[in-house]
Amino acid sequence: MNARDRIGNGPWYNAKGVLIAASLADLHGDIQRDSNLIYRETALTEKGELVNGRVRPEGTNNEHDILTGSDSHGRAYSAGASRNNNYTCDNWTNGSAEGSAMIGHHDRVSSWNTSWNSSHATNGCSLEKLNESGGAGRFYCFAED
Repeated sequence: MNARDRIGNGPWYNAKGVLIAASLADLHGDIQRDSNLIYRETALTEKGELVNGRVRPEGTNNEHDILTGSDSHGRAYSAGASRNNNYTCDNWTNGSAEGSAMIGHHDRVSSWNTSWNSSHATNGCSLEKLNESGGAGRFYCFAED
């Protein structure tokens, strides 16, 4: 099932009440790319805390890779789209060094793709493999009342 079909129509706000996107079209850039406000300063944890990105305090790890399993429009990849047949670490059940997941960059900083929901695939599904590319196994969460 497509992620965008499970999260409602918006609007969405972060933990501090800042509007992130007013609609699905804004969230996923259906009409205009980058019309949402998901950036390092606004893509907060559920406690309203910043997540370390490429720009971070010295001595801390980059955690800008966020697990999505989606393309840049919030849709699931078709079966066989990757070398491992999916981009969700086997529907989020695989914690091994094998497999892959599509990730986005919450801070929108990258040398090749700044998508918040579909930047590149991981090189494995274990936390160790996620850490290697700048992740910590975090998910984006969208909720509606």
